[in-house]
Amino acid sequence: MSEPTPARPVRSEASVGVVQAVVAYGLWGLMPLLFAAMAPAGAFEIVAWRIVFGLVFCAVAIAVTRSWLRTRSLMAQRRVMLVMGLAAVLILVNWTVYVVATTTGHTVEAALGYFINPLVTIALGVVVLRERLRPLQWTAVGISVVAVVVIAVGYGRMPWISLALAFSFGLYGLVKKRVGGTVDALSGLTIETVWLLPIAVVALVVLGVTGLDGGVTFAGAGWVHVLVTVLTGPATAVPLLLFASSARRVSLSTLGLTQYLAPIMQLLVGVVVQHEPMSGARWFGFGIVWLALVLLTVDSFAAARASRRRALAPAAAEPA
Repeated sequence: MSEPTPARPVRSEASVGVVQAVVAYGLWGLMPLLFAAMAPAGAFEIVAWRIVFGLVFCAVAIAVTRSWLRTRSLMAQRRVMLVMGLAAVLILVNWTVYVVATTTGHTVEAALGYFINPLVTIALGVVVLRERLRPLQWTAVGISVVAVVVIAVGYGRMPWISLALAFSFGLYGLVKKRVGGTVDALSGLTIETVWLLPIAVVALVVLGVTGLDGGVTFAGAGWVHVLVTVLTGPATAVPLLLFASSARRVSLSTLGLTQYLAPIMQLLVGVVVQHEPMSGARWFGFGIVWLALVLLTVDSFAAARASRRRALAPAAAEPA
């Protein structure tokens, strides 16, 4: 009789994956502080440098990992390039809205966008991929719609920043899912930033010539400002790479729990550090969203447990 396989390596892999996910979402949660430290740079300059230095970081990472051949082969595939071009447009919208929000006193509204993002992703799965939802998932989606209405009434307007962030990132994830088995995280981010580089260069030239949005401040605000600006490259790429590595090591339900860390930290930054107002209506709306997320989490764990039971059932039924 063969000896049972020791469980320690599995637990070790899972532990590494959890740490990677926590670090990735933690870095995303602290991103508003990085953008604030880039003052007096305006939002459009920040996004442009994020693209430029993100591509520089990717190039260095590809050189270190010697993965040029893999990236070049992907760039030679027309379908991959077109899909990644669409992904690049969506992530550009997401980055621009997020940076504008967090640099103009709307970090709390941005946090709401990432709280409702999982629910938007589920809704997109139903509409676009024709996926079937379980009853608790339908309940969570319905509650999230009520939450948006409540928050809109409290704001006196629709929370457009939240919806733009949730839908742009949800659609981005949907597009990436189409090439998920083909394009690795590093190559994907590299191709996206290659697509966006001309836009970033044009934006910097226009800002420098016209002085719009404060112009280009990169070389005129001291060496600390230059260093912080350069750090936008690794700050963009590292969380994405950690997240991709974590996704291969931990279960979807565990990963789903860690994703709430980023908007929680963004909310704390907005309220505690940037002193954004949180009215009773806002807290009530956020509470409804959190209720939907609790239901979604419970459903996720229940579905994962049921799946494991089904997987173990045939083995248990076999004769000893």
